[in-house]
Amino acid sequence: MSTAPPRRPRTDDLETASWRKSSYSGGANDCVEMADFGSYAAIRDSKNPSLPPLVLARTAVDELLKAVSR
Repeated sequence: MSTAPPRRPRTDDLETASWRKSSYSGGANDCVEMADFGSYAAIRDSKNPSLPPLVLARTAVDELLKAVSR
């Protein structure tokens, strides 16, 4: 019995997502925002939220965060 792979977020999912800023943000909108979709995460520029976000598999985001936190 196979299960379907997780569905990538659609445009309407991204428009209604709960975006959160980094705790390191100074409040001047000079950071990135992230929305969690379980198996996927979306990342966007807080200065330009109307631009399309980068949607990555959650495992790729975890690897990225590990790499930049070294």
